[in-house]
Amino acid sequence: MTLVRWDPYRELLSVHDRVNRLFSNAFTRTDGEEASGFWVPPVDIYEEGDNLILKAELPGVRKEDLDVSVENNLLTLSGERRQESEVKEDQFHRLERFYGKFTRSFTLPVGIQTGHIHAEVRDGILTVTLPKAEEAKPKRIQIKAA
Repeated sequence: MTLVRWDPYRELLSVHDRVNRLFSNAFTRTDGEEASGFWVPPVDIYEEGDNLILKAELPGVRKEDLDVSVENNLLTLSGERRQESEVKEDQFHRLERFYGKFTRSFTLPVGIQTGHIHAEVRDGILTVTLPKAEEAKPKRIQIKAA
C-alpha cells in the first residue's frame, strides 16, 4: 500500500479548475453559433526559479492587439483576435476558431514584484514573467545545537 500525503492546496486547485471548466463550458458555442465575440485563451501558470511564469495561447493575435496590466495586485490580459477579411461569411464550410475580444484576470500572490513584470509574445504564445520579491523566496534556516 502506498502512503499519499494529503495536500489541501492541491485539492483546492482541483476544485478551482473544475469550477472554471464548468463555467467555460457553459459559455462555449455549439454548431451553428457565431464564432465571434467573447473567447477565453488557455493559460498555464508555473514556478521557475525565482519567478512565476504565465503562458497564454494567443494564435493569430497581433502584439498591437494585446494589453497586459497590473492594478491592485490583479494581472489582466486583454486583447482581440480579428477574423481575416479575405474570406466572406457565405464562403465558409466550417468555422471553429473563436474571434473577438478576450479578457483574463489573475489575482497575484503576495510577494510578486509588480514593477518588474516582463511580457513577451513569440509564435502565438504570450509569456509573462512575474519575479518574486526577496521576502517571498524560500529561505533555509540554520539549526544550531544547544
